[in-house]
Amino acid sequence: VIDAKKTKNKKQKNNQSDCRICSMMSSPRVAYFMDSDIGGFYYGQHHPMKPHRISMVHNLVLAYGLYTRMDVYQGRLAPVDELSKFHADDYIDFLRRVNPDNAHEFARWMQKFNVGKTGGDCPLFDGLFEFCQRSAAGSIDGARKIMAGRAQIAVNWAGGLHHAKKGEASGFCYVNDIVLAILELLQYFPRVLYVDVDVHHGDGVEEAFYVTDRVMTVSFHKYGDGFFPGTGDIWDKGAGPGEYYSINVPLKDGIDDASYEGLFEPIISKVIEVFQPSAIVLQCGADSLASDRLGCFNLTIKGHGKCVRFIKSFGIPTLVVGGGGYNIRSVARCWAYETAVVLNEELENRIPYNDYWEYFAPDFQLHIKEAPISNYNSRDFLEAIKIKTMENLRNLTGAPSVQMQELPPANFEYDADDEERADPDVSEPVNGKRLPNNEFFDDNKDQGMEARA
Repeated sequence: VIDAKKTKNKKQKNNQSDCRICSMMSSPRVAYFMDSDIGGFYYGQHHPMKPHRISMVHNLVLAYGLYTRMDVYQGRLAPVDELSKFHADDYIDFLRRVNPDNAHEFARWMQKFNVGKTGGDCPLFDGLFEFCQRSAAGSIDGARKIMAGRAQIAVNWAGGLHHAKKGEASGFCYVNDIVLAILELLQYFPRVLYVDVDVHHGDGVEEAFYVTDRVMTVSFHKYGDGFFPGTGDIWDKGAGPGEYYSINVPLKDGIDDASYEGLFEPIISKVIEVFQPSAIVLQCGADSLASDRLGCFNLTIKGHGKCVRFIKSFGIPTLVVGGGGYNIRSVARCWAYETAVVLNEELENRIPYNDYWEYFAPDFQLHIKEAPISNYNSRDFLEAIKIKTMENLRNLTGAPSVQMQELPPANFEYDADDEERADPDVSEPVNGKRLPNNEFFDDNKDQGMEARA
């Protein structure tokens, strides 16, 4: 009897161990970019953008112990040549040289590039260029980890600055890390899907890929009533080879979890069915949460996180980036929760002690409630939006094919030992060894970048 009990207990322990192993195996390999310096930059007094929120996110990730389930990478400075893969050379040179002390020497350029204007939304502050370098590096390196097969999901909460244009700052954004990351992904993946759940339209990313069929952009955002940036009508659908590859879902104030989910899931399902993306970039702007300082939506953290969970369910390599979010306590809660979502982890609602403990007073709870505001998105309105979006998608005959070509040298394959020895502030290209499945490209025209100077 004793031997039988021992055998039974041993089997139970083995089964429990097997379950834990299965659970660990079911979690994707995640690369997390934790730049400890990004939170120290300061846009200025009264400016709603607070990089400090990124430090709060990292602290919650540490406090919840999520870092033990990920490959965590320190930040670096993206060099000029990486930033210039999308941005104009004179614009990057301006950002590199200008500072508050010599601003008077760049007065004409500040007007041209929309930086440092009185009352403007893109101030000139100490360390501006370094901030841009750090923000962009995480997204670029996240794309490279995915391309090299070293991560199924990469996370850079310091990225997501989707308003920046080729030669102009806009909407608190100076360098468009998302476009730079997508350009990296296009070196290996035939098709990249960009999904944006920020309350503001992802205009900078859409504009960059407006005339290509290799990138589909899908943006769910507030539209109308003079809301920034004023673009993103449902009729804006791309041009030339990119016609119908820009999907805009314009929404009204007060949309809640149920209404948002009722649009997001069927539209994204259809997009993935038609476009068949090889990789996804998901912008998780947290200004679509309830009670944001600049936003007007009414999503809870769980509702916002459902978007991440749904994208993840397709099993497609994904780069997750941050974005807007101007209630820093809600932003920290949201992105820590969504880090857990990509890891298949459940977090306790009680926030553990951390360096920013007092910020989460008085309840110290992870989840927030909806705000007591009206939802102006009627059932008929949402149904009309869904029908029109589906009509646009039906105009696509199928996923675009890309001609297979010889693989040129690329900078996305790393040797582990070399990576440990390398200077973290220097990015050196090496020969890539992986080949895409039956498709590739090496032509700027295929990227929609043929107009680049």
